Amino acid sequence: QVQLVESGGGMVQDGDSLTLSCEVSGGTFSNYAMGWIRQAPGREGEYVAVILHSTGYYPDTVRDRFTISRDNARNRVYLQMKNLHPEDTAVYYCAADSMIINIQYLRPKYRGQGTQVTVSS
Repeated sequence: QVQLVESGGGMVQDGDSLTLSCEVSGGTFSNYAMGWIRQAPGREGEYVAVILHSTGYYPDTVRDRFTISRDNARNRVYLQMKNLHPEDTAVYYCAADSMIINIQYLRPKYRGQGTQVTVSS
C-alpha cells in the first residue's frame, strides 16, 4: 500500500514563501510521477505541479512562483512556493501516479491527506 504524507503547511502573509514536503512509502518511488494538487473551498481542484524525472510542469497560475523537485534517495517530493498570494490558500495534496496526465486531470492513483496553506493579505 502506497502512502503519502505531506508536511510544511501553515499560515503566511502575502508575498511570503513556503516549502511543502511529501514522504512516500510502500512503493517504488522512482517509478512514479509525482505532483501537487490543491483544493480551496468553493473552487475546483487544480494541479499546481508535476514531475516525472527532473523537469517540472506547472499551470500558468503558479509558473515562475512554484518549483517542484524530488529526491529519489529519500522518497520525497517538495514544492517550493514563493511570492504567495491569498488566492493560493488551499489544502495542498501530494499525488502519485504512473502517468503525469492522471495527476494533471486530478485523478492520481494515490493521494495524501493534505496540508493546509493559508495566505493572509
